[in-house]
Amino acid sequence: MDSTARHILNLHRRGALRGALGLAALAALQPARAQPGMPIFRNYPFTLGVASGDPLPDGVVLWTRLATDPLASMGGLPHVAFPVTWEVSEDDRFTRIIARGEELARPELGFSIHAEVTGLAAAHSYFYRFRSGREVSQTGRTRTAPAADARPERLRFVSAGCQHLEQGHFTAWRHVAEEADLDFVFHSGDYIYEYRGVLPSQPSWGPILRTHQGDEIHTLDHYRQRYAQYHADPDLMAAHAAHPFIMSFDDHEVDNDWAGPHSEEAGLPPFPIAVPPEVFALRKQAAFQAWWENMPLRRAQLPRGPEITAYRRLDYGRLARLHVLDTRSWRDDQPCGGTPAVQRPCDALGRPDQQMLGTAQEAWLMDGMAGATWNILAQQVLVMPRDLPGGMVNVDKWDGTPAARERLLRGIADRRLGGAVVLTGDSHNAWVADLKLGDAIVATEFAATSITSLGDGSETLASTPELLSRNPHIHFHSARRGYSLHDATPARMAVMQRVVPYVTRPGAPREDRGVFVTEAGRPGIQRG
Repeated sequence: MDSTARHILNLHRRGALRGALGLAALAALQPARAQPGMPIFRNYPFTLGVASGDPLPDGVVLWTRLATDPLASMGGLPHVAFPVTWEVSEDDRFTRIIARGEELARPELGFSIHAEVTGLAAAHSYFYRFRSGREVSQTGRTRTAPAADARPERLRFVSAGCQHLEQGHFTAWRHVAEEADLDFVFHSGDYIYEYRGVLPSQPSWGPILRTHQGDEIHTLDHYRQRYAQYHADPDLMAAHAAHPFIMSFDDHEVDNDWAGPHSEEAGLPPFPIAVPPEVFALRKQAAFQAWWENMPLRRAQLPRGPEITAYRRLDYGRLARLHVLDTRSWRDDQPCGGTPAVQRPCDALGRPDQQMLGTAQEAWLMDGMAGATWNILAQQVLVMPRDLPGGMVNVDKWDGTPAARERLLRGIADRRLGGAVVLTGDSHNAWVADLKLGDAIVATEFAATSITSLGDGSETLASTPELLSRNPHIHFHSARRGYSLHDATPARMAVMQRVVPYVTRPGAPREDRGVFVTEAGRPGIQRG
């Protein structure tokens, strides 16, 4: 761990300790002693930590959410707005503060703060914190993007997701917090899991080590409580404090395997009672508002009812352009039955008008895929085709919309993007594969495994040898937990699959599983 990262973690630990020790002292304070306009909290209000996200060359989003009792309704706070100030400094002691401002933590937005800071220097690291009343948050560290015309020599980032709290400890996030010199962390989704215990459709799926509070969530208050339970995890809190995050969502932020207006509960076993689209829209509305409230996102991503525009583009000079995609909101319902996701092929797989991104997002992506050495498609579900044993198809992945995948890969090929890279989560396994259009390799896919989902995992599955034999374009597969570390230069991108040997108990060491390289202008995998 570098010295700055170690200091961030120590600051985080001291802040958490101060919150615990300050409980008794603050309980003795009376609101009458407060200065006008200064709130007095009986408990420490920054229990959910701090985060930053979506870096631009001149600024970044700073996030926190007030909660004196995180798992209580409305975080234990009265239904009034609280003023919260933020500070950005060039040093961790805040002797060189270069920007400050004030926001209101409003009850309508779950007492969350999304400060869109501007006026910062490009490609520069900063420290930040929040204040409300007499209370000071933990210290976070963030970093801005390079200037638009810059030619950076290096871009270093992590891709990770799928963090089922019930199925393991978030040790991998502690290792991410200790990574040095990261420009950002891409979170591929499944930040929370919406149900409790096991899925009705998969009753043997994963161990239960920690328990979600409450049953399956459907309302805004319950989604907020679920996020609070996750944010309170000290390893996840440390990762957010150490690096800026670029957030996306997958299915479990709303409902397992949802697709566009369609709930998983479609009137087929194991869900015999269907949820109508107009009722499911109410659940989406609650889920998206809670997701926005709990992520370091800009006001542009604030949902409008059950709809949200989460796809967006972030540039890192002329080295990389990151396209953050949404593979849930505008996709077709899964074909061939759809529940469970692995099905026998059906005629619907041959439809030429299949949608994964929707027409508007697909056109936006095609219009913007240029202008950088690396065009990185940061999305959720596996693009790579997989010839599964028994001829089965996982219709929740891009295998369920092969025509949409062909349009995507043809668009990359037509634009002669020699540095097209796809980032993926969702499958709870690590994969590295060539993406082909016919016989030509046009892009490279790196799928990160899960942080905890499916428990400890294993080096390989019983089906791995047959799967790799049937799919020669797939170069690597691992069923361990962890994340992917990406190191890009103008010449190449090297990717390390970093894993932990177990998550069913805390304190797992970090282990590496090989380096995979793709060269700029020459798509395809080479072993590093």
